[in-house]
Amino acid sequence: MGTPSDRTPLAERVDELLAVGGPLPIVEAGDPVLRRVAEPFDGQLAPPLLTRFVAALRLTMHAAPGVGLAAPQVGVGLRIAVIEDPAPVPEEVRVARGRVAQPFRVLVNPAYEPVGDGRAAFFEGCLSVPGWQAVVARHAEVRLRARDEHGRAVDEVFAGWPARIVQHETDHLDGVLYLDRAETRSLASSRAMAELWGQVTPERAAAALGFGLPDPA
Repeated sequence: MGTPSDRTPLAERVDELLAVGGPLPIVEAGDPVLRRVAEPFDGQLAPPLLTRFVAALRLTMHAAPGVGLAAPQVGVGLRIAVIEDPAPVPEEVRVARGRVAQPFRVLVNPAYEPVGDGRAAFFEGCLSVPGWQAVVARHAEVRLRARDEHGRAVDEVFAGWPARIVQHETDHLDGVLYLDRAETRSLASSRAMAELWGQVTPERAAAALGFGLPDPA
C-alpha cells in the first residue's frame, strides 16, 4: 500500500507544489522517486497546469543553477524534463567538450539511442547529488525522440555536451542517476574537483586515481 502522497493524483500534487511559489525544492539521492521509472505523460496535467509546471521547472533549473532538470527531481514522477545551456565557457572547453549553447527546450516522453560507436568521458555532476562529481563515459552522439510541451514531435541528433545533457536528463526518467554509469574511482567532492581536477579533460584524474577512459572516437 502506498503512502498518502503516493496516492495523490499527480495534478493535485503539482498544484500543491506550485502554490508555494518560487523555485521548487530539489529532491536528493536517497528519495525513492529518483529510482522509479517515471509515468509517461498522457495529459495528466491540463494545459494551463502543464504550462505553469514547465515554467517552475525552468525557474528551478536557473536558480540551482543547472543546465537540465527532470520532473522526478522535484518529486513528480512524470516523463518531463527541461534543458537549457547558455554555455558561457572558454574556447578550449567548447572545443574539447563540444559544449555549445542550447535554447530552452521541454522534453515530453523523451527516449534516446546512440548514433555510432563513439563515447566521451568527462566529469559530471547532478543537482540531486550535491557536492560531488564523477567521470561518466557516455555516447558522443545520440538521436532524441520526444514531444514538446505543445505535443509537437521532436526528432533530433545531439552531439558533444548537448548529447550528455539529453542522456543525463532522460536517464532520470528511467530511475537512473549518473552515479550508476560513473567510474566510481573518479568520485570527487566539489572541493577536490576544483583543487585537483579542474582540467578541461579527465586524463590526469584517470592516471592519478586509477580508472580507465574510452578510446577517442
